[in-house]
Amino acid sequence: MFSLLDYDFELPQDFISQAPANRRDRSRLLMLDRKTGRIHHHAFCDLVDILLPSDVLVINNTEVIPGRLYGRKESGGKAEILILDYAEGLKKQTNKGAFECACLVKASKRLRTGAMLLFDHGLRAEVLGFQDGVYTLRFLSTDDFETLLYRIGDMPLPPYIKRGEGKETPCDDRTSYQTIYASQKGAVAAPTAGLHFSGDLFDKLKSKGILVAEITLHVGYGTFLPVRVSDIRDHRMHSEFFSISGETADLINHAGKEGRRIVAVGTTTVRTLEYASDTDGHLAAGTGNCDLFIYPGYKFKAVDAMITNFHLPKSTLLMLVSALAGRTGILDAYQEAIRNKYRFYSYGDAMLIV
Repeated sequence: MFSLLDYDFELPQDFISQAPANRRDRSRLLMLDRKTGRIHHHAFCDLVDILLPSDVLVINNTEVIPGRLYGRKESGGKAEILILDYAEGLKKQTNKGAFECACLVKASKRLRTGAMLLFDHGLRAEVLGFQDGVYTLRFLSTDDFETLLYRIGDMPLPPYIKRGEGKETPCDDRTSYQTIYASQKGAVAAPTAGLHFSGDLFDKLKSKGILVAEITLHVGYGTFLPVRVSDIRDHRMHSEFFSISGETADLINHAGKEGRRIVAVGTTTVRTLEYASDTDGHLAAGTGNCDLFIYPGYKFKAVDAMITNFHLPKSTLLMLVSALAGRTGILDAYQEAIRNKYRFYSYGDAMLIV
């Protein structure tokens, strides 16, 4: 249960989806009953009939920034930058033309402090420091930095989604790799379980009586990092900024007292709710940094059910859903999904664990 190899499975490459379904809510949905192990196959829009009127749906409203930038060193060599802590940079920003934050930089060799990187439209970045593989950069421009970022930046798609190389892009990632309710800028990866919701589906769910509550967790680059330890209990999660409003906390706490089911949309929402809840499941409002690692053996305090995508082998996300539904139950469900040709990973199909 604690060996990394316990969370491995074989997935053919052509099961890794490179684009979403033609309509968000027409992706497929595998429903797993974690008590009985029974599996049912649906379309995602069937949630209207599956969820109960008393349910509370909790969503993560983080917005993915186009935080991947392609530039060059003053010497002419290429440099690729991924902005890591955009929300923190915004809090510190005092000048619209200057922006300082932590970044990953891919270049031919390590950059020295004081080096300058050059981008399109006159944007520059000065290297202020380097620690533990992460650079601190100060971006400088005559225009508003955020305006330039949204003009020249690319969406930070995960490495298994292939773009470029002369291929036609199958979708507009600026909109496809973003939930319809994204409103708080700061993520470098999408909370992908939420990509399946359409405005029409939300309207139908709300008309049924289902309550919707929002939290924020800015998904960080740690979501892309592999687990490198053989015993998963030795793994340490990267921390990510979260925010829970008083309104959301009150709604969820009141719902809990009424015996309503809390249905979390995505692993990010699950981790946030569990991190901010006490042993009795009472949710506290506030902001902070979440580094909770959930794996089998964890006792859930706040979440009753969850909507999620199909995750990578040996990933912390697979371990989290295994904690909720059991490792064997999840791996059996994944094999059932493969047999039925479900689409996997960020642009893939969805699973409902009840």
